[in-house]
Amino acid sequence: MIAIPDVMRAVVYRGPRLLRVETVPVPSIGQNELLVRVAVCGVCPTDIKKITHGTVDPPRVFGHETSGVIAKVGPAVRGFRVGDRVGLHHHVPCRDCHFCRHGAFAQCLTYKRTGVTAGFEPAGGGYAEYVRVMSFVLPGVVRIPRQNSFEEGAMLEPVNTVLKAVKRLALSQGDTALVAGQGPIGLMFTRLLQLQGVRVLATDRLPARLKLARQFGASWAMRADAVSLPQSIRRWTGGRGLDAAVIAVPVDQVVCQSLEWVRGGGQVLLFAHTKRGEKTPLDLARICVDEVDLIGSYSSDATLQSEVARLVFSRTLDVRPLITHRFPLDQTGCAVDLASRPHPRALKVVVSQ
Repeated sequence: MIAIPDVMRAVVYRGPRLLRVETVPVPSIGQNELLVRVAVCGVCPTDIKKITHGTVDPPRVFGHETSGVIAKVGPAVRGFRVGDRVGLHHHVPCRDCHFCRHGAFAQCLTYKRTGVTAGFEPAGGGYAEYVRVMSFVLPGVVRIPRQNSFEEGAMLEPVNTVLKAVKRLALSQGDTALVAGQGPIGLMFTRLLQLQGVRVLATDRLPARLKLARQFGASWAMRADAVSLPQSIRRWTGGRGLDAAVIAVPVDQVVCQSLEWVRGGGQVLLFAHTKRGEKTPLDLARICVDEVDLIGSYSSDATLQSEVARLVFSRTLDVRPLITHRFPLDQTGCAVDLASRPHPRALKVVVSQ
Protein backbone atom coordinates (compact mmCIF):
# COMPACT_ATOMS: atom_id res chain seq x y z
CA MET A 1 0.00 0.00 0.00
CA ILE A 2 1.35 3.43 -1.00
CA ALA A 3 0.15 6.39 1.06
CA ILE A 4 -1.53 8.92 -1.25
CA PRO A 5 -1.94 12.54 -0.15
CA ASP A 6 -5.01 14.66 -0.85
CA VAL A 7 -3.06 17.42 -2.57
CA MET A 8 0.11 17.65 -4.65
CA ARG A 9 2.41 20.08 -6.39
CA ALA A 10 1.84 20.70 -10.10
CA VAL A 11 3.27 23.13 -12.63
CA VAL A 12 0.19 24.84 -14.03
CA TYR A 13 0.16 26.63 -17.37
CA ARG A 14 -1.63 29.95 -16.82
CA GLY A 15 -0.96 31.64 -20.16
CA PRO A 16 1.82 32.18 -22.75
CA ARG A 17 5.22 31.66 -21.08
CA LEU A 18 3.54 31.57 -17.67
CA LEU A 19 4.06 28.43 -15.56
CA ARG A 20 3.27 28.41 -11.85
CA VAL A 21 3.97 25.80 -9.19
CA GLU A 22 0.63 25.34 -7.46
CA THR A 23 -1.02 23.04 -4.96
CA VAL A 24 -3.85 21.09 -6.59
CA PRO A 25 -5.91 18.00 -5.67
CA VAL A 26 -4.43 14.61 -6.40
CA PRO A 27 -6.54 13.21 -9.27
CA SER A 28 -9.19 10.68 -8.36
CA ILE A 29 -9.43 7.60 -10.58
CA GLY A 30 -12.26 5.44 -11.90
CA GLN A 31 -12.57 1.69 -11.66
CA ASN A 32 -10.76 1.16 -14.99
CA GLU A 33 -7.94 3.63 -14.37
CA LEU A 34 -4.51 3.97 -12.73
CA LEU A 35 -2.95 6.59 -10.48
CA VAL A 36 0.80 6.95 -11.08
CA ARG A 37 3.35 8.76 -8.94
CA VAL A 38 5.50 10.61 -11.47
CA ALA A 39 9.26 9.99 -11.40
CA VAL A 40 10.48 11.56 -14.66
CA CYS A 41 8.89 13.62 -17.43
CA GLY A 42 10.72 14.76 -20.54
CA VAL A 43 10.39 18.23 -22.03
CA CYS A 44 8.93 17.91 -25.53
CA PRO A 45 9.01 20.57 -28.30
CA THR A 46 5.26 20.11 -28.77
CA ASP A 47 4.59 21.31 -25.23
CA ILE A 48 7.20 24.05 -25.59
CA LYS A 49 5.27 25.49 -28.56
CA LYS A 50 1.99 25.43 -26.63
CA ILE A 51 3.58 27.10 -23.61
CA THR A 52 5.52 29.66 -25.62
CA HIS A 53 2.88 30.66 -28.15
CA GLY A 54 -0.23 30.13 -26.04
CA THR A 55 -1.92 27.96 -28.66
CA VAL A 56 -4.25 26.34 -26.10
CA ASP A 57 -6.37 27.78 -23.32
CA PRO A 58 -5.17 27.67 -19.69
CA PRO A 59 -5.20 26.20 -17.15
CA ARG A 60 -3.44 22.92 -17.99
CA VAL A 61 -0.65 20.72 -16.68
CA PHE A 62 1.62 19.70 -19.53
CA GLY A 63 4.20 16.94 -19.81
CA HIS A 64 3.54 13.69 -21.65
CA GLU A 65 6.87 11.82 -21.76
CA THR A 66 6.20 10.30 -18.38
CA SER A 67 7.33 7.41 -16.21
CA GLY A 68 6.65 6.58 -12.58
CA VAL A 69 5.28 4.11 -10.05
CA ILE A 70 1.70 2.90 -9.90
CA ALA A 71 0.22 4.24 -6.65
CA LYS A 72 -3.36 3.01 -7.04
CA VAL A 73 -5.14 0.54 -9.31
CA GLY A 74 -8.81 0.77 -10.17
CA PRO A 75 -10.78 -2.34 -9.07
CA ALA A 76 -11.60 -3.34 -12.68
CA VAL A 77 -8.01 -3.06 -13.97
CA ARG A 78 -6.18 -6.30 -14.67
CA GLY A 79 -2.49 -6.86 -15.32
CA PHE A 80 -1.09 -4.03 -13.18
CA ARG A 81 -0.44 -3.69 -9.48
CA VAL A 82 0.63 -1.03 -6.99
CA GLY A 83 4.39 -0.59 -7.07
CA ASP A 84 4.86 -1.41 -10.77
CA ARG A 85 7.39 0.88 -12.48
CA VAL A 86 5.84 2.03 -15.75
CA GLY A 87 6.24 4.23 -18.79
CA LEU A 88 3.04 5.92 -19.95
CA HIS A 89 1.51 6.60 -23.35
CA HIS A 90 -1.02 9.42 -23.51
CA HIS A 91 -2.48 8.75 -26.98
CA VAL A 92 -4.04 5.42 -28.02
CA PRO A 93 -6.38 5.05 -31.04
CA CYS A 94 -9.73 3.27 -31.12
CA ARG A 95 -8.46 0.78 -33.77
CA ASP A 96 -11.94 0.70 -35.34
CA CYS A 97 -12.69 3.99 -37.12
CA HIS A 98 -12.05 4.85 -40.79
CA PHE A 99 -8.70 6.46 -39.97
CA CYS A 100 -7.56 3.51 -37.91
CA ARG A 101 -8.52 1.03 -40.63
CA HIS A 102 -6.16 2.97 -42.90
CA GLY A 103 -3.39 3.00 -40.29
CA ALA A 104 -3.70 6.79 -39.82
CA PHE A 105 -3.87 6.47 -36.04
CA ALA A 106 -2.89 10.09 -35.28
CA GLN A 107 -6.03 11.25 -37.12
CA CYS A 108 -8.38 9.08 -35.03
CA LEU A 109 -10.72 11.11 -32.81
CA THR A 110 -10.05 8.80 -29.85
CA TYR A 111 -6.31 9.16 -30.41
CA LYS A 112 -6.63 12.96 -30.38
CA ARG A 113 -7.98 12.75 -26.82
CA THR A 114 -5.31 12.94 -24.14
CA GLY A 115 -5.62 10.03 -21.73
CA VAL A 116 -3.20 11.11 -18.99
CA THR A 117 -3.97 14.09 -16.77
CA ALA A 118 -3.06 15.82 -13.52
CA GLY A 119 -6.28 17.81 -13.53
CA PHE A 120 -7.87 20.61 -15.57
CA GLU A 121 -8.17 19.91 -19.32
CA PRO A 122 -6.15 16.71 -19.95
CA ALA A 123 -2.73 17.68 -21.33
CA GLY A 124 -0.34 14.92 -20.23
CA GLY A 125 0.09 16.00 -16.63
CA GLY A 126 3.69 14.87 -16.21
CA TYR A 127 4.74 18.16 -14.63
CA ALA A 128 2.98 17.11 -11.44
CA GLU A 129 3.49 14.63 -8.63
CA TYR A 130 0.63 12.31 -9.66
CA VAL A 131 -1.24 11.58 -12.88
CA ARG A 132 -4.47 9.78 -13.66
CA VAL A 133 -4.17 7.24 -16.48
CA MET A 134 -7.52 6.76 -18.22
CA SER A 135 -8.84 3.40 -19.35
CA PHE A 136 -8.49 3.92 -23.10
CA VAL A 137 -4.72 4.50 -22.89
CA LEU A 138 -3.95 1.50 -20.66
CA PRO A 139 -2.82 -0.52 -23.71
CA GLY A 140 0.08 1.93 -24.02
CA VAL A 141 1.37 1.46 -20.45
CA VAL A 142 4.68 -0.45 -20.37
CA ARG A 143 6.45 -1.95 -17.36
CA ILE A 144 10.03 -0.80 -16.89
CA PRO A 145 12.43 -3.72 -16.25
CA ARG A 146 14.35 -3.73 -13.01
CA GLN A 147 17.66 -3.01 -14.75
CA ASN A 148 16.35 0.08 -16.54
CA SER A 149 15.80 3.60 -15.25
CA PHE A 150 12.75 5.83 -15.07
CA GLU A 151 14.53 8.10 -17.54
CA GLU A 152 14.60 5.29 -20.07
CA GLY A 153 10.91 4.68 -19.40
CA ALA A 154 10.13 8.34 -20.07
CA MET A 155 11.92 8.12 -23.43
CA LEU A 156 9.57 5.46 -24.82
CA GLU A 157 7.14 8.04 -26.19
CA PRO A 158 9.65 10.11 -28.21
CA VAL A 159 11.36 6.97 -29.50
CA ASN A 160 7.94 5.72 -30.60
CA THR A 161 7.33 8.85 -32.67
CA VAL A 162 10.66 8.39 -34.45
CA LEU A 163 10.21 4.67 -35.11
CA LYS A 164 6.76 5.37 -36.56
CA ALA A 165 8.33 7.88 -38.96
CA VAL A 166 11.17 5.53 -39.93
CA LYS A 167 8.61 2.91 -40.91
CA ARG A 168 7.09 5.38 -43.38
CA LEU A 169 10.32 5.40 -45.38
CA ALA A 170 10.80 2.88 -48.20
CA LEU A 171 14.49 2.25 -47.56
CA SER A 172 16.70 -0.80 -48.10
CA GLN A 173 20.07 -1.83 -46.73
CA GLY A 174 22.82 0.24 -48.31
CA ASP A 175 20.56 3.19 -49.13
CA THR A 176 21.63 6.70 -48.19
CA ALA A 177 19.51 9.07 -46.11
CA LEU A 178 20.04 12.59 -44.86
CA VAL A 179 18.97 13.40 -41.30
CA ALA A 180 18.84 17.18 -41.02
CA GLY A 181 19.19 18.26 -37.40
CA GLN A 182 20.98 16.25 -34.72
CA GLY A 183 19.06 17.19 -31.62
CA PRO A 184 17.59 14.34 -29.57
CA ILE A 185 15.05 13.47 -32.26
CA GLY A 186 17.56 13.64 -35.10
CA LEU A 187 20.02 11.46 -33.21
CA MET A 188 17.30 8.85 -32.68
CA PHE A 189 16.57 8.91 -36.41
CA THR A 190 20.27 8.47 -37.11
CA ARG A 191 20.54 5.42 -34.87
CA LEU A 192 17.32 3.73 -35.98
CA LEU A 193 18.18 4.18 -39.65
CA GLN A 194 21.70 2.89 -39.06
CA LEU A 195 20.22 -0.19 -37.38
CA GLN A 196 18.34 -0.85 -40.64
CA GLY A 197 21.58 -0.80 -42.62
CA VAL A 198 21.01 2.69 -44.04
CA ARG A 199 24.01 4.95 -44.54
CA VAL A 200 23.20 8.21 -42.77
CA LEU A 201 24.45 11.70 -43.59
CA ALA A 202 23.89 13.78 -40.46
CA THR A 203 23.84 17.57 -40.60
CA ASP A 204 23.68 20.21 -37.89
CA ARG A 205 25.17 23.61 -37.13
CA LEU A 206 26.68 22.53 -33.80
CA PRO A 207 29.98 20.58 -33.97
CA ALA A 208 29.28 18.81 -30.66
CA ARG A 209 26.11 17.33 -32.11
CA LEU A 210 27.91 16.19 -35.26
CA LYS A 211 30.43 14.35 -33.09
CA LEU A 212 27.59 12.63 -31.24
CA ALA A 213 25.89 11.79 -34.55
CA ARG A 214 28.93 9.71 -35.52
CA GLN A 215 28.65 7.86 -32.22
CA PHE A 216 24.99 7.16 -33.01
CA GLY A 217 25.95 5.58 -36.33
CA ALA A 218 26.18 8.32 -38.95
CA SER A 219 28.42 7.41 -41.87
CA TRP A 220 29.12 11.06 -42.51
CA ALA A 221 28.52 14.24 -40.50
CA MET A 222 28.72 17.76 -41.93
CA ARG A 223 27.77 21.24 -40.92
CA ALA A 224 24.39 22.11 -42.35
CA ASP A 225 25.75 25.36 -43.77
CA ALA A 226 28.82 23.83 -45.47
CA VAL A 227 29.15 25.15 -49.02
CA SER A 228 30.42 21.75 -50.17
CA LEU A 229 27.40 19.83 -48.87
CA PRO A 230 25.64 19.38 -52.27
CA GLN A 231 28.86 18.20 -53.90
CA SER A 232 29.51 15.79 -51.04
CA ILE A 233 26.03 14.30 -51.41
CA ARG A 234 26.61 13.71 -55.12
CA ARG A 235 29.97 12.08 -54.40
CA TRP A 236 28.68 9.82 -51.60
CA THR A 237 25.70 8.68 -53.67
CA GLY A 238 27.62 8.15 -56.92
CA GLY A 239 25.77 11.08 -58.49
CA ARG A 240 22.37 9.43 -57.98
CA GLY A 241 21.15 11.54 -55.07
CA LEU A 242 19.78 10.68 -51.65
CA ASP A 243 17.25 7.90 -51.28
CA ALA A 244 15.53 9.86 -48.51
CA ALA A 245 15.83 12.97 -46.39
CA VAL A 246 14.44 13.36 -42.88
CA ILE A 247 13.85 16.96 -41.83
CA ALA A 248 14.11 17.13 -38.03
CA VAL A 249 14.40 20.93 -37.93
CA PRO A 250 11.56 23.38 -38.73
CA VAL A 251 13.50 25.15 -41.49
CA ASP A 252 11.73 25.58 -44.83
CA GLN A 253 14.96 26.12 -46.73
CA VAL A 254 16.15 22.66 -45.72
CA VAL A 255 12.95 21.15 -47.13
CA CYS A 256 13.45 22.86 -50.47
CA GLN A 257 17.12 21.86 -50.60
CA SER A 258 16.30 18.25 -49.74
CA LEU A 259 13.75 18.05 -52.55
CA GLU A 260 16.63 18.84 -54.91
CA TRP A 261 19.07 16.45 -53.26
CA VAL A 262 16.94 13.29 -53.29
CA ARG A 263 16.89 11.06 -56.36
CA GLY A 264 13.88 10.55 -58.59
CA GLY A 265 11.45 8.33 -56.70
CA GLY A 266 13.04 9.28 -53.36
CA GLN A 267 11.34 10.60 -50.25
CA VAL A 268 11.45 13.73 -48.12
CA LEU A 269 9.91 13.28 -44.68
CA LEU A 270 8.86 16.24 -42.54
CA PHE A 271 8.98 15.70 -38.80
CA ALA A 272 9.37 19.18 -37.30
CA HIS A 273 6.98 21.35 -39.34
CA THR A 274 4.06 21.46 -36.91
CA LYS A 275 3.17 25.17 -37.05
CA ARG A 276 0.05 25.69 -39.13
CA GLY A 277 -0.57 28.47 -41.63
CA GLU A 278 2.94 29.01 -42.98
CA LYS A 279 3.40 28.72 -46.75
CA THR A 280 6.47 27.60 -48.67
CA PRO A 281 6.92 27.67 -52.48
CA LEU A 282 7.91 24.30 -53.93
CA ASP A 283 8.90 23.04 -57.36
CA LEU A 284 5.91 20.75 -57.82
CA ALA A 285 7.45 19.15 -60.91
CA ARG A 286 9.90 17.43 -58.59
CA ILE A 287 6.95 15.68 -56.99
CA CYS A 288 4.97 15.03 -60.19
CA VAL A 289 7.55 14.40 -62.91
CA ASP A 290 10.40 13.12 -60.74
CA GLU A 291 8.03 11.18 -58.46
CA VAL A 292 9.59 12.45 -55.25
CA ASP A 293 7.36 11.76 -52.25
CA LEU A 294 6.90 14.62 -49.79
CA ILE A 295 5.44 13.00 -46.68
CA GLY A 296 4.90 13.79 -43.03
CA SER A 297 4.83 11.90 -39.77
CA TYR A 298 3.34 13.16 -36.55
CA SER A 299 3.09 11.75 -33.06
CA SER A 300 3.25 8.09 -32.07
CA ASP A 301 1.81 4.68 -32.84
CA ALA A 302 0.75 2.68 -29.78
CA THR A 303 0.93 -0.55 -31.77
CA LEU A 304 4.72 -0.12 -31.81
CA GLN A 305 5.09 0.03 -28.02
CA SER A 306 6.44 -3.51 -27.66
CA GLU A 307 9.05 -2.95 -30.36
CA VAL A 308 9.99 0.42 -28.87
CA ALA A 309 10.36 -1.14 -25.42
CA ARG A 310 12.70 -3.82 -26.81
CA LEU A 311 14.86 -1.21 -28.52
CA VAL A 312 15.10 1.06 -25.48
CA PHE A 313 15.29 -1.46 -22.64
CA SER A 314 17.85 -3.65 -24.45
CA ARG A 315 19.77 -0.44 -25.14
CA THR A 316 20.00 -1.31 -28.82
CA LEU A 317 18.94 2.30 -28.99
CA ASP A 318 20.68 3.63 -25.91
CA VAL A 319 18.83 6.80 -24.96
CA ARG A 320 20.91 7.51 -21.88
CA PRO A 321 23.52 9.72 -23.65
CA LEU A 322 20.69 11.90 -24.96
CA ILE A 323 19.65 13.09 -21.49
CA THR A 324 21.92 15.97 -20.55
CA HIS A 325 19.95 18.09 -18.07
CA ARG A 326 17.70 17.28 -15.13
CA PHE A 327 15.57 19.79 -13.24
CA PRO A 328 13.37 19.39 -10.15
CA LEU A 329 9.64 19.94 -10.52
CA ASP A 330 9.71 23.47 -9.13
CA GLN A 331 12.22 24.45 -11.85
CA THR A 332 10.14 23.17 -14.77
CA GLY A 333 10.09 26.67 -16.24
CA CYS A 334 13.89 26.65 -16.40
CA ALA A 335 13.78 23.22 -18.04
CA VAL A 336 11.39 24.50 -20.71
CA ASP A 337 13.54 27.60 -21.32
CA LEU A 338 16.68 25.50 -21.81
CA ALA A 339 14.98 22.95 -24.08
CA SER A 340 13.49 25.71 -26.25
CA ARG A 341 16.81 26.89 -27.63
CA PRO A 342 19.71 24.93 -29.19
CA HIS A 343 22.75 24.73 -26.96
CA PRO A 344 26.01 22.86 -27.62
CA ARG A 345 25.79 20.93 -24.36
CA ALA A 346 22.01 20.53 -24.09
CA LEU A 347 20.08 17.69 -25.68
CA LYS A 348 17.18 16.03 -23.88
CA VAL A 349 15.97 17.92 -20.82
CA VAL A 350 13.88 16.13 -18.19
CA VAL A 351 12.03 17.01 -15.01
CA SER A 352 12.84 14.54 -12.21
CA GLN A 353 11.17 13.94 -8.85
